[in-house]
Amino acid sequence: MTDFDGSNHRDISSSFFSASTTNSPADKSKNKGGKGSKKQVFESYMTSEEVSQGLKRGELIQVQCNCIITQLHGNDKRDIFLDGIVSRNRALNGDVVVVQVLPPEQWKVVRSDTECEGASESETKREHVVQKKLERTPRPDVIVEDRYNDRDELVSKVQNIALSDKGTVVYIVEKKHSRAATGFLKFLPDKPFAMFAPVDHRVPRINVPLADCPLDFSSRPGDYISTLFICRITNWSTDSNFAEGRLAKTLGQAGEIEPETEGILTEYDVDFSEFSDEVLDCLPKNLPWTIPPEEMKKRRDLRKECIFTIDPATARDLDDALSCKQLPDGNFELGVHIADVSYFVEEDNSLDSIASRRATSVYMVQKVIPMLPRLLCEELCSLNPLTDRLTFSVIWKITPEGKILSEWFGRSVICSCVKLSYDHAQSMIEAPDKMFSAEELPPVDPTHPIDEIHQAVLNLHSIAKNLRAQRFSGGALRLDQLKLSFTLDKETMMPQGCYVYQYRDSNKLVEEFMLLANIATANHIYRKFPGLALLRRHPPPKAKMVDELQELCDQLGIDIDLSSAGALHKSLNTTLGDDEYTSARKEVLTHMCSRPMQMALYFCTGVVKEEQQFKHYALNVPLYTHFTSPIRRYADIIVHRLLASSLSVKEQSGLRSAHTCFQASHCNDRKTVSKRVQELSSELFFGVFVKECGPLDSEAMVMGVLDQSFDVLVLRYGVQKRIYCKSVSGLDSFRHHKVGKKSELTLVWTPDDLEKAPVEQVRTTFFTLVDVQLRADGAPMKYSAVLKRPGDSDS
Repeated sequence: MTDFDGSNHRDISSSFFSASTTNSPADKSKNKGGKGSKKQVFESYMTSEEVSQGLKRGELIQVQCNCIITQLHGNDKRDIFLDGIVSRNRALNGDVVVVQVLPPEQWKVVRSDTECEGASESETKREHVVQKKLERTPRPDVIVEDRYNDRDELVSKVQNIALSDKGTVVYIVEKKHSRAATGFLKFLPDKPFAMFAPVDHRVPRINVPLADCPLDFSSRPGDYISTLFICRITNWSTDSNFAEGRLAKTLGQAGEIEPETEGILTEYDVDFSEFSDEVLDCLPKNLPWTIPPEEMKKRRDLRKECIFTIDPATARDLDDALSCKQLPDGNFELGVHIADVSYFVEEDNSLDSIASRRATSVYMVQKVIPMLPRLLCEELCSLNPLTDRLTFSVIWKITPEGKILSEWFGRSVICSCVKLSYDHAQSMIEAPDKMFSAEELPPVDPTHPIDEIHQAVLNLHSIAKNLRAQRFSGGALRLDQLKLSFTLDKETMMPQGCYVYQYRDSNKLVEEFMLLANIATANHIYRKFPGLALLRRHPPPKAKMVDELQELCDQLGIDIDLSSAGALHKSLNTTLGDDEYTSARKEVLTHMCSRPMQMALYFCTGVVKEEQQFKHYALNVPLYTHFTSPIRRYADIIVHRLLASSLSVKEQSGLRSAHTCFQASHCNDRKTVSKRVQELSSELFFGVFVKECGPLDSEAMVMGVLDQSFDVLVLRYGVQKRIYCKSVSGLDSFRHHKVGKKSELTLVWTPDDLEKAPVEQVRTTFFTLVDVQLRADGAPMKYSAVLKRPGDSDS
């Protein structure tokens, strides 16, 4: 499920910016120029005093450099566009910066849709300066001018947005980018430094001292052509296009999983170091640990109840458990029980400090970088079966239809009677009358018969179906996007196979009650602490992009209603036909509908003044938070502390609005990083899989068309790839045609009989089916989707 829905589960270098409230001090450029100095490439930064005055007068705007299209500035619906490296003035992705908006008369008005037709492949390398001129009426246009490795992608991103104000960075408030990059060394004859070329094209090339390079690099530079290094930027002066830096580490061979993984983690500033002794000293010393008798007295004892976990088969950090007991009146006592991590993570000690900095566990294909030490993640906090564990519980009296009659929050003690996987629960749902044997399940507490657990799962499933139906009929939205999973060799951890993850009824069951608990907790803590509750809001999609998408769908003949979250959800599930490609069309349309969506954000209720802005668009609820995953999310620990404070006057002394607000912003940053690292890990493993097991054949569906290329969804593997017409073997020519928002490519194939004219044509537009083959490229980890000639069944 996409991140904006609150569930548990390519950037371009031309930059747009979104508002930020961070005000920490920044570095100022030391190079002010002067007599005899080199020609300035960049403007020197303003002083902090000049920035302060400019912000007060409204001449400057403080924003965050996200390198993402159409970010908004607060409630102001303008976009701030920086056209090129000079305008960005040494700011990198994620930095909080101050921008000066330039007057419209400084904008250039030019237009050509086909000027770049025939551009050679070398022109799309990172050294190339893209000049793509955009139509924009009635306002003046802006040239998009930037180094970028993919001209088509840059053009498509910018053509899909409404450009607004052009600006330039005048001050960096906070350098949120790590200033670390992975890349390759290039030898420069007669220079005292080497050139470091980052893999990420948004990062500048960096001059590094030869002294940092391997001893034989100068004499044998060819030996290091495929060696991956990490470099950190130390300075970037106003008179140079290139930054200065130091090599931090030699990672190993590019394309190998562990060096690439370490590079990803370092570049995104993910702390994967071992926990220090100071942190580990905060953990309980007497092991095996047992719950102190005085703590037991403070809690509701639920150890005799039929409570169990449902998780992925490989999960070791079990945050949540469920219970469902039928009452004599036909209603149910239904409980969500969440690991009480805040009992072990005391505020302001070394353990709390590292957890707050990490803010989230980071899940990669082959490993997890935990937020907390493994003794907590996998043992003391994890709701392991047949073990007494401390929990926070939400218990409802609920009707079979899902109507809540009463609600109780409190600290509790549970003893899970079994650890079910999603597969176990799914089997129980699909075979409601089957008598499961002990051999078919993990170890079960003998005080709870298997059929009692089975019936509880069935009751949960029935109630969850009703709750889910009510949510969607009430206006909620779910945008499912395909998720790739891997089977790994147990010894080498290399990918042996991959498959599209199936989201089934057992997943939906757990998600439904996690959502219910999160919504209930949000309402509870907001009632108790209206000025400092940590909630999660999801702003509505960007109106201009929604209008453009509606226009495109209308031209494509797609009957879709984008007027609300509920209307969109209904459209996605009713308008795409009923054949073997219905799910593929839905996936393509879901991707199109995801583009205007904004990300969900943590926030402190004392900062966002209008309660209407608290709303979660996709869930269509006024209040939402994260309560159900405190082992892997620090935001949930804050929510647990608020919940504890609401239940006990003694615990209210430590509540601090400023701390909550800072943590909300930091958790947003780290969640974004975690999501990107997870994506990069999946891309890395799939690239290795294609190299080791390819070439791979699949049908694909067109999901976007540009003037010289088109994007496809590879149906067998759920990955998206771009196909460049100029690189298609056997293609005689191609023509691009655009009417309104609808773009088409006509592909003309060279005939098998060369004496005949090239007459075979295929019109390529949205939802067109094509055959592709995925093949490894020469570059490490990279692979291409090769378009196959219509009618070709062989590789």
